[in-house]
Amino acid sequence: MQNTTIHTTLEKVSSFIRTQWQAYRQWKQARGPQTTVELLWKVFAVCLFLGWFYFFSVEHNFLGLFGESPGLDKLQNPRIEMASELYTADGKLLAKYYRENRSPVPYEKISPVLINALVATEDIRFYDHSGIDAKSIAAAFADAVSGDGRGASTITQQLAKNLYKTREKESEGPLYKVPGLGTLVIKTKEWITAIKLERTYSKEEILTLYLNTVDFGSGAFGIKTAAKTFFNTSPDSLNMQQAATLVGLLKATTYYSPILNPENSIKRRNIVLAQMTKYNFIKPEVYDSVSKRPIEVKYTVERYQDGIANYYGNAITNYMDEWCKNNGLDLYTSGLKVYTTIDSRFQKLAEEAVSEQMQEMQNRFDSHWKGKSPWVDENDKEIPGFIEMVAKRTSYYKYLEERYKKNPDSIQILMNTPRKMNVFTWDGEKEVTMSPLDSIRHYKRFLHTGMMTMDPFTGHIKAWVGGINFKHFQYDHVRQGKRQPGSTFKPFVYTAAIDKGFSPCDRITDYRVTINYVENGEKKSWTPRNADWRYSGRNMTLRHALGRSINTVTAQLTEKVGKETVVEYAHRLGITSPIQAVPSVGLGSSDVSVYEMVGAYGTFINGGIWKEPIFVARVEDRYGNVVHQFNPRQNRAISQETAWLMLYMLKGGIEEPGGTSQNLWSYDVFGNGNEFAAKTGTTSNHSDGWFMGLTKDLVTGVWVGGDDRSIHFRTSALGEGSKTALPIYGKYMEKLYADKDLKVTKGRFPKPKIDITKKYYCPTIIQPKVDSLAVDSLGTANFIQVSDSTGTR
Repeated sequence: MQNTTIHTTLEKVSSFIRTQWQAYRQWKQARGPQTTVELLWKVFAVCLFLGWFYFFSVEHNFLGLFGESPGLDKLQNPRIEMASELYTADGKLLAKYYRENRSPVPYEKISPVLINALVATEDIRFYDHSGIDAKSIAAAFADAVSGDGRGASTITQQLAKNLYKTREKESEGPLYKVPGLGTLVIKTKEWITAIKLERTYSKEEILTLYLNTVDFGSGAFGIKTAAKTFFNTSPDSLNMQQAATLVGLLKATTYYSPILNPENSIKRRNIVLAQMTKYNFIKPEVYDSVSKRPIEVKYTVERYQDGIANYYGNAITNYMDEWCKNNGLDLYTSGLKVYTTIDSRFQKLAEEAVSEQMQEMQNRFDSHWKGKSPWVDENDKEIPGFIEMVAKRTSYYKYLEERYKKNPDSIQILMNTPRKMNVFTWDGEKEVTMSPLDSIRHYKRFLHTGMMTMDPFTGHIKAWVGGINFKHFQYDHVRQGKRQPGSTFKPFVYTAAIDKGFSPCDRITDYRVTINYVENGEKKSWTPRNADWRYSGRNMTLRHALGRSINTVTAQLTEKVGKETVVEYAHRLGITSPIQAVPSVGLGSSDVSVYEMVGAYGTFINGGIWKEPIFVARVEDRYGNVVHQFNPRQNRAISQETAWLMLYMLKGGIEEPGGTSQNLWSYDVFGNGNEFAAKTGTTSNHSDGWFMGLTKDLVTGVWVGGDDRSIHFRTSALGEGSKTALPIYGKYMEKLYADKDLKVTKGRFPKPKIDITKKYYCPTIIQPKVDSLAVDSLGTANFIQVSDSTGTR
């Protein structure tokens, strides 16, 4: 279609020229011979017309031969690539996203000495010309004739080149490939664009645009980033030698770099100072003084995603990339300000708690497995070939496979050849000499964790710790990782039961029970066991059973309400992972994430309304206008009464005799009537330890475990959730309550806003007789009557 249009246009132009030529010949024959003056005027007119036609053709891309030139809209609304910035809820810069690290500043924020240095060096007649400096062009032409080439571009022309990419492929036309002609077309475009810029902007605005777009090298685009990178200062605080150094960089950012070539940089800086002296911007004595000084560089490189919440930053990067694509924006060039929900103070305390407790736990784990490998099967036997199997999943091994396809022995040699490398330890990163296989053995011994805190009323995530060290372990255990939740899944069974007519005071007997069922057409049976392998024979309330985390009661309750109903309620409460409707579903047999569990538990404190956990609050454009305000998805998952009763039941983990969450009493988190609703969770062989904790205004989830399910503690005394995950939560809450600036206060849960129709106050009385269920997670016998901490019945 385009070729047909061009062909038609050429035919019309050719026809028009033939007609005019015939008319001209007839006129010439009629008027007789011409004088010399007439001939000269004719040549001048033809040249003038051809010149006008050439510039017109370049500007309007005649026949598509010259490439596009910036139109009025682009001139008036230049799209300067700007880094997008990621902020915490309390205003701390968390990360920057950019291809060119640039943050524009206004003219008033630029040091006058920098302006003078730029004009003196690059374009001394800047304030006198209208975009093109005829004197410089003439001088450059004369120098070129004599063999001494020099540039003649004005600051405005350089801005046109930088701002509108006149020398890049998107601006090219077919004539660019013609030797010599392509360069002429480029320069012509820059001349035309420079003139338009001078008509559109003031001189101060042109200087500002130029300094905000130019490349200073070392990844610094624009004067604000350059001042920070080379001198750790701001553009309005640049002194004379700093300004001269930066202007000197513009000639060749690598050759005159004060980092890479300091001697060249000093020489170039002094040339800039000499130009400033020549044009009376500074006095000779000032030049003599400043030119003798060394360049005092304070090199400060802003690195992508430097920040306090790297796991969180990685998650939000993926989310914002997708969001920007769907909304016609570019995260790396649009200059957005993304405000997250995370609070840097919460985040700092969460990371501290994780670091302190995980280091202590790792020491315990290493002592527990001293002299043995921790990757074992169900019979506590080391899994043969485990490390070699893991190695085959690594990118390095796959690279070796590709390179040595016909020589597997070479792969084994290289995998076992020691070399120097830096590895993570809890005493800091260390340089060691070990083989790739040994490094895998080293890293597989570490325990990992995931932790998240959310405001259940807004859905705003306050803290997100995805692991023990982002640099060495980038797998995120908050959202990316999914593991069996163990007993922390039980509240979904009890929620379904309460909603279906049960009450906290209803009773079920703890005894050995066998459940027969059919799975995929095959008859099966399952006999759940309690954590200590014993059955008390007691007829206990649902609150006590949940507080003590009695597996047999949960299994029976699952049968009463239906395993499909349990799955339905888990999904209602925000669990999106696939859940198998099997008899053991209530004991947490399906994998879920910390992210899902925290959102689900938030429903209990939020009056039965589930709110999706969110990590972005709003996005602003480069001018501070709100582009989008993020609000969490929400829906009523359960009734207010059911939610309040579940909150009351979850307090049983602390209040019921032998409650599995009573290890929390070891921490300084009580007082002032402070209440917790909590649930521990431990999976088979202690592969996963969980703790879910709720206060009157926060919900937090913690998971602890090995990188693989085969890596774990071997005893309940060390490996259950109350010993691995709960201590992280306890330390974290201690830190939150101790920081008065956070205003996280202790206190009771709110009283119900509706009438509670079901009976819920039924204290558990333990007679002075010790059995397997009368020993709590602290190892102490309970002979008490629990009271209702709310004081209501």
